[in-house]
Amino acid sequence: MRRLRLFLSPNTERIPVYVRACGTLVRADFPETVKAPAQYSDEIAALAAYLQTQHCIPEDRLARIFSDLYKIRIAPATLASLIAKKADSLRIFADRVRELLSGVAVKHLDETGFRIAGKTRWLHMLCSTSLSHLRLGTGRGDIPSGLAGTIIHDCWPPYLALEAVEHGLCNAHLLRELQAIIDHDKEPWAADMKDLLSDALTLTQIAHDQGKPAVSPEQAHQIHQRFDACCDQAIKFHEGLPPLARPTKTGKRGRPKRRTGHNLARRMQTHKAAILLFFDDLNVPFTNNEAERDLRMTKVRQKVSGSFRTETGAENYCILRTVVETARKQSWDVLRALSTSPVQLVRELNTLHQIQLDSVAG
Repeated sequence: MRRLRLFLSPNTERIPVYVRACGTLVRADFPETVKAPAQYSDEIAALAAYLQTQHCIPEDRLARIFSDLYKIRIAPATLASLIAKKADSLRIFADRVRELLSGVAVKHLDETGFRIAGKTRWLHMLCSTSLSHLRLGTGRGDIPSGLAGTIIHDCWPPYLALEAVEHGLCNAHLLRELQAIIDHDKEPWAADMKDLLSDALTLTQIAHDQGKPAVSPEQAHQIHQRFDACCDQAIKFHEGLPPLARPTKTGKRGRPKRRTGHNLARRMQTHKAAILLFFDDLNVPFTNNEAERDLRMTKVRQKVSGSFRTETGAENYCILRTVVETARKQSWDVLRALSTSPVQLVRELNTLHQIQLDSVAG
């Protein structure tokens, strides 16, 4: 069990007293950071931030945990204040993570809705295999700007509108859509396309295992030909079907409505390069699962603890979540990261990030 300290100064001599985990009573000079007659140590603030951010425990239950486990009585409001101060101190670290991500070669984007102050707002994730940054956006379309390199996403149009980047699409999404076409509409082309994507993924995994920079030209040519054939087969199949009836009462004009499989086939044909980017560039992942995994605990947080009452609370959560996720990806001790000086934490991140860049370049 970690040692938690509560500094007490009952008189003007300011003699701190705290009890170690072994039960020994310790007296010593006050640290320079102690400014009040009674003050909680940074370990308590770090542990409270960790339990709430990683394990979704609200302040009332946090107060019970500290009382039951450590015999420290802390009001829920005091815990909320400690967590808010911890988040504010780590803001410079979150900002640095965002700066580093803008220059990462391959990054992932995703977003999720969240109730904040009684309204639906959007939390946006920008991450890589070594960094994660969560932020509160002004809306769902408030996606990051100024990005470079390759971005992996789920084909949402605002992501596709980003310029000066190369787009890679999440094939896990496409496989789910293809499976739905197979199950519900029984369209043969969908099974062929699903097999093609699986075969392409297998070829990239074999190339990785063999240390090759790319699949062979013959394999690449075959996969691209099969992809074109599947799209052509699907579009011809749907163009041969009778058009869907247009609703007569709406009075709307425009192109006739297409079937789900027809829309999927046309979308895949249009974005072929982005879909097969993982196959043409072995540095690009097959899915956008990196961002979806990083966002998953945010949905758990909403389910367990409910929504945020204020935007400030949501912003504090985003900062702390950025620290926790990045610490895990850097193989840091999360509690140590939350209790380390933000300046020191930024310095360590810069060093490790440079090492990672050098290893990739080498």
